[in-house]
Amino acid sequence: MSEPIVLGIESTCDETAAAIVQGRTLRSNIVASSMNEHARYGGVIPEIASRAHAEAFVPCVSQALADAGLELADVDAIAVSAGPGLAGCLAVGVSGAKALAWAANKPIYGINHVIGHIAVTQLQFGPFPPDTLALIVSGGHTSLLHVEDVARRIDVVGTTLDDAAGECFDKVARLLGFPYPGGPHIDRHAQNGDPKAIRVPQGLTQGKAGAAHPYDFSFSGVKTAVARWIEEQQAAGHDIPVDDVCASLADSVATVLAKKAMRGCEQYDSKTLIVGGGFSANSQLRAKLLEYGERHGVDVRIPQIKLCTDNGAMVAMLGVNLVEAGVAPSAPDFPIDSAMPMDTISM
Repeated sequence: MSEPIVLGIESTCDETAAAIVQGRTLRSNIVASSMNEHARYGGVIPEIASRAHAEAFVPCVSQALADAGLELADVDAIAVSAGPGLAGCLAVGVSGAKALAWAANKPIYGINHVIGHIAVTQLQFGPFPPDTLALIVSGGHTSLLHVEDVARRIDVVGTTLDDAAGECFDKVARLLGFPYPGGPHIDRHAQNGDPKAIRVPQGLTQGKAGAAHPYDFSFSGVKTAVARWIEEQQAAGHDIPVDDVCASLADSVATVLAKKAMRGCEQYDSKTLIVGGGFSANSQLRAKLLEYGERHGVDVRIPQIKLCTDNGAMVAMLGVNLVEAGVAPSAPDFPIDSAMPMDTISM
């Protein structure tokens, strides 16, 4: 099978997505988001997201197949995100994918959603060089991973100890009165602010904690420090310089991520850093990583925005990798795993 055709299905949070990848060619990519339905609650409501997945599943898969000019019988395998993610949302996507696989007699792969964020970069940048590192940054995950073989072995270098980068942004955004999701609002305001206006700590970068966790991430203290500063200014009757707060926060988080990623590259003698996850759409982070990469001689591969956020292409691409590597399909009764470990590639 020189260029396997894989249908990828994604439903870990608030996007229902389906895509067709053939070899290294993206033939279709459909995404339906329920984000607007969650905005009034200030965050994703799992029950609402699950119901939206159930409504959008068949239209998304049908459109992905139609855009690729294919029937379900034409695909060689089906891949679906089995974790990590919201349990109810995962159940909808996995149940639907299993039904399709059974009906069409196709092999199915329950894959790790986070590893999909690594795999999808192949569509834009090609194969992974040896000893590639990957920085995955999203609302729920901040992970530094060593990619020995994207289909067979991923090693965890560093991970989130408390709040992920995206969580930190969303919580500060609420304090500033921004609607959900807050990340894009902070990004836009940060572009007009002074990143040095406010002293924002850089978690786990100094002292004993930094030495003990050279590759791990902690953004809870960053969120708390910014929150206290805002409260102090309000108590004193001062106006909040929103642009400066956003710029200072964004610069602090981006600097920590870039520093630790480059330190990991040095440790593993890696000259390539893959970046993925919804938070990698942040313009300050993209600029900081490219700046640090150029300084350290590391090729930083950040995909186009449509491949950063959750999508079916990343699931299908990892499915292609698994098929090409000869990895056995998942058992028909494989479970979902809302807390799937980062070093588990498929079920």
